[in-house]
Amino acid sequence: MDYFLQQLINGLSLGAIYGLIAIGYTMVYGIIGMINFAHGEIYMIGSFVALITFLAIGALGITWVPLALLVMLLASMLFTSVYGWTVERIAYRPLRSSPRLAPLISAIGMSIFLQNYIQLLQGARSKPLQPILPGNLTLMDGAVSVSYVRLATIVITLVLMVGFTMLINRTSLGRAQRACEQDKKMAGLLGVNVDRVISLTFVMGAALAAVAGMMVLLIYGVIDFYIGFLAGVKSFTAAVLGGVGSLPGAMLGGVVIGLIEAFWSGYVGSEWKDVATFSILVLVLIFRPTGLLGRPEIEKV
Repeated sequence: MDYFLQQLINGLSLGAIYGLIAIGYTMVYGIIGMINFAHGEIYMIGSFVALITFLAIGALGITWVPLALLVMLLASMLFTSVYGWTVERIAYRPLRSSPRLAPLISAIGMSIFLQNYIQLLQGARSKPLQPILPGNLTLMDGAVSVSYVRLATIVITLVLMVGFTMLINRTSLGRAQRACEQDKKMAGLLGVNVDRVISLTFVMGAALAAVAGMMVLLIYGVIDFYIGFLAGVKSFTAAVLGGVGSLPGAMLGGVVIGLIEAFWSGYVGSEWKDVATFSILVLVLIFRPTGLLGRPEIEKV
């Protein structure tokens, strides 16, 4: 039971990271019907910005950890938001009326470009980071240990999930996003600035990816230019598993994948965790093609 609880906590923290990235995929798809395959690289850039910011803060002599973490988070969200906005302007907006294959190829090209861009700027070697938040919370007389970073990841993810749900349901921006999701042309005729809404959606998704990137940096303490590819694939898988276009579905899919990886690695072996993840995805889509929380599209004539 102790080992089970330990893997459960590890899976929840990993799933929270996948869920944060998956929300960016599902928000973009819900509004413009396209998959932003460069989103994983935005997450990777967020982790690099957090690391560079930490090194800069240390060079300035700032040693108070809460202030350092806050500055890292804000800098990472700011820079990735700019990258997200740029990706939308360069890779998507000019091709919005093109056949779907064109923006798909453009997004894959942007992903490869960002990977090599970071490799040239930062080098191909892994970048380590010393533990910033050492210490653990022990449970069950010390049998179960939860690092403060993993606990913070779960809490921050829950707060962000609640905040984004309220934003979508109760704000004018959320209403505009839902209107664009239903019919962009009609939303534009009714006064909604469609271009602005889509750009802000990319910016919001990039900011969430930055949070995930910083959390991965703090938990694992090492990053490289290639971390965005696999995390992006798994987060996209989480979005599909939960139901593309559903925010709760994206988070649920991320948690499910995180739990599968944690328990499979703990009880079977880490070599086959990816095989298990994608096998379960295939089984779910066979019986529920729209995902766990997805709804079938109904086209009105």
